[in-house]
This record gives sequence, structure tokens and C-alpha cells, in this order.
Amino acid sequence: MVTEAGGTAFDDALVRARCGDETGFLVLWEALQPRLLRYLQVIGCDDVDDVAGETWLQVVRDLPKFKKGGADEFRAWLFTIGRHRAVDAARSRTRFRDKVLTAEAMPPAATPAGSVEEEVLHRLSTRQAIALVAGLSKDQAEVVALRVIAGLDTEAVAKLLRKSPGAVRVALHRGLRALSDDPRIHQIERVDQ
Repeated sequence: MVTEAGGTAFDDALVRARCGDETGFLVLWEALQPRLLRYLQVIGCDDVDDVAGETWLQVVRDLPKFKKGGADEFRAWLFTIGRHRAVDAARSRTRFRDKVLTAEAMPPAATPAGSVEEEVLHRLSTRQAIALVAGLSKDQAEVVALRVIAGLDTEAVAKLLRKSPGAVRVALHRGLRALSDDPRIHQIERVDQ
């Protein structure tokens, strides 16, 4: 099973998914769904589950046309779609203010193997980490989320955000520096990706 979205097993799953193999698609979804949900939370998306669902629907629809490369390009493509769906959702909310949208504060994550105490610590530490990242400036939070949570490289983040690679590196450095200076960061347990 693939735990990181960067190995040859992921590339193999991507090839199979392009050909319509459901098992290949499931590997992609399991590897990237938690990261997509965290990213959407960091950028302030109110309806994380709906936006993630719309993102994956577009991916399923357009996957046979995806010819851009391997795992890194797929991740960049997925997070670009997710960002666009989040912007669309925010615009929709603005236009239809009378429509009440509810979202879970924390989307359900895969239950870590172990005791209930471990599960509670995992969810609490993840929520705290996301809150700390979301507390950065908008640019810094998005860059940190895309580089650290999504695992995109500097070039992919720069292209997605329409910034120079230098601006992305500066925002990442400043964001990580602000997080390392925050005294609350030492209270968070290690979170597995």
C-alpha cells in the first residue's frame, strides 16, 4: 500500500487509474484525500467535504485526458483543481448568502491503529497544527500548506499561485519561521501524514 504520494507504486496506480481501473484510483484517493482536506481547511474553505468531493469528481471526469506526467504533476493538478473549486464555492456563498451551509470543523480522518487515546491525540494534534498554519498570513498559510501538507515543489506552488519561485520560497521561509517562533508549536504531538 502506498503511504507517500511520490513512489513508483503511486505512478503505477496513476497509470491504472487513467485506464479506468478503480483500484488504481482508490490508491490515489487514499494517498491524497487527507492532504486535500487539510489544504482546504488551511485556505479557509467553509465546506471542505463538498469542495473535496467536487474536486475528485472533476478529477474522475478529466483523468483520462491527464497526460502531464507522474505523481508530482498529478498532485499539482489535483491541488489546482481543489483551489479553483474552493474559490468557486466562496463565490457561490457570496451570491447566495441566504443559503445556510454547514461543515464539520474537522473532517473525519483515517483512524490510527491503536487505542482511543492515540486517536484523540492524533485528531487534536492535527487540528492544532492546522489552526497554527491557518493563523499565518493568507499567502504564508497557503504556501506552507501546499509545500508541506500537499508535498508540492516550489515550481508547482509558484505556478498554482501565479507567483515567482522566489516569492514562494520567501513566503515559505517566513511562514515556517513564524511557526517555529510560536510557543504553542512545542505543545503539539507529532502528526503522521
